[in-house]
Amino acid sequence: MKKWYDEEYEFQIEVTGFLRGDHTERYCRNGEEIGDQYTCTYGCPVNQDGQGICSKVMMVLFPIMEAMRSGGNLENIGGNSKYSKEIVCPDGCVMFRLTAKKLGNPNFYKGKFFD
Repeated sequence: MKKWYDEEYEFQIEVTGFLRGDHTERYCRNGEEIGDQYTCTYGCPVNQDGQGICSKVMMVLFPIMEAMRSGGNLENIGGNSKYSKEIVCPDGCVMFRLTAKKLGNPNFYKGKFFD
């Protein structure tokens, strides 16, 4: 892979809790534990060990991340701040906090990369 574009945002996703119970065994197939953290810019989020986030959670995260990349404000879709939103995995098991950090790079579509 040859990443040629410096993304506009970095995202951090942290596991904040479980809806039921207090442990991951027999509960979360991906083994998410409270305090686990994942980061990414455009690719799929990975943790410090290089393990990827649950693919079902990524289905929820991607449209929210695209909203941020499009200049959105997460408060407009129930976020607790412009750059942060709590989500629950599609299985209704694990709670996550998505936080966006603006990196100061040009927007992909407005940066004239194709001229």
